[in-house]
Amino acid sequence: MSSPARRWRPGTLLYGAGLVHVGAAAAVLAEPSMLAWAAAGVGATHATLATVGLWPRSTWLGPNVLRLPPTAGACVALTFDDGPHPELTPRVLDLLDQHGARATFFCVGERAAQYPALVREIARRGHAVENHSMHHRLDFSVFGPRRMRREIRAAQQLLTEITGQAPRYFRAPAGLRNPFLEPVLCAEGLQLAAWTRRGFDTRNGDRAARVAQRLTRNLAAGDILLLHDGNSGADPAGEPHCTTVLPGLLCAIADAGLRCVTLRTGMAAGPARPA
Repeated sequence: MSSPARRWRPGTLLYGAGLVHVGAAAAVLAEPSMLAWAAAGVGATHATLATVGLWPRSTWLGPNVLRLPPTAGACVALTFDDGPHPELTPRVLDLLDQHGARATFFCVGERAAQYPALVREIARRGHAVENHSMHHRLDFSVFGPRRMRREIRAAQQLLTEITGQAPRYFRAPAGLRNPFLEPVLCAEGLQLAAWTRRGFDTRNGDRAARVAQRLTRNLAAGDILLLHDGNSGADPAGEPHCTTVLPGLLCAIADAGLRCVTLRTGMAAGPARPA
């Protein structure tokens, strides 16, 4: 069953960009010598939109879940991107089980198609499977609306077929996007979700303590934490960060009196905190 579509409401930045374009066109029609100034204004607007799209935690291009709502209580949402991975994801699942933790897995569609049983196992163990695009293209943020819709819809349909439950949240590849994304998500009934902080665990060479420090600094209720069970970096010994960091991170969360829940469970507690 698919999620109901949402109504798209352009934000202040997009309204402003539209006014700049209209004003530039009107100025050139009234006085052709204004073409250079009009082009500069339009160019600056496009540069602003592109810059905002490179900021994963931005809310200027549309709603973006950055934290759980206060009504979620003493909970955090632990999220994993870029999987499933045939070797790492089962290890992550076992570690989560050992600590009684629930997590959210933003799965790449083509990888889910390779390992559907693993995706079903994620759901069977009580975790949430969400949409991370079909192919995880690094140039996703420059896609037009049609290509973006195909990329998101293909993953949405596949993950729904595998798990029997439609994803409710979408995370853009590398967190990068453009103004076309929010209208597409609204049509698909999806909500964009970023994070409160991430461990930068795709880097090689960092020690587990350093990755964990990035995630636990100022750890508090409502945090959404980002790790990777796919494309994981490795520590100096060659061990993947997602497995070396996770045990200590789960202990730190428990020591802080917090509980790991899925993103959809935490968000069901009430409206998101203002960004």
